[in-house]
Amino acid sequence: MAFSMHAATVPVFVRALSNLRGVLQLAEAYASERGIAPDVLLQQRLIVDMLPLLRQVQIATDMAKNGCARLAGVDPLPFPDEETDFAGLYARLDRCIEYIRGFSAEQLDGSEARTVAFSTRGGDLSFQGDDYLRGYLLPNLFFHCSIAYAILRANGVPLGKLDFLGARKD
Repeated sequence: MAFSMHAATVPVFVRALSNLRGVLQLAEAYASERGIAPDVLLQQRLIVDMLPLLRQVQIATDMAKNGCARLAGVDPLPFPDEETDFAGLYARLDRCIEYIRGFSAEQLDGSEARTVAFSTRGGDLSFQGDDYLRGYLLPNLFFHCSIAYAILRANGVPLGKLDFLGARKD
């Protein structure tokens, strides 16, 4: 079977973001049960020079939506970073999942040879599609999902590996 860029992106990103949504729902319930203001969790960081939970979720969605768009050779759909609560983050995650599900195999398959170039605050980057996916996009997506999980665990939210994997059976 040939390698499919679509299979390596859309379903992987949907699962990661859906699992992140589930982790956030558990965190919101935890905060509610303990009388913790939601903003307290949303502004938590692992260490002072890292971004807070809220921003980790925003970046994870940016990785998924921008990654699919760049691989498909289209301009990424802009998402303003305006979320301030769990409901806003859920809406962002849902919007992102809907957006990336809209990318077809025809748009993504074959993109492993496409040049993907973009600017970051650290400078201009350029990759071949397969290197972009394996060396930049997937590591960044899972880094930000993992950091969001770690922030919540460090703040007492009773999460486990199965929650991160979306495999908890209650």
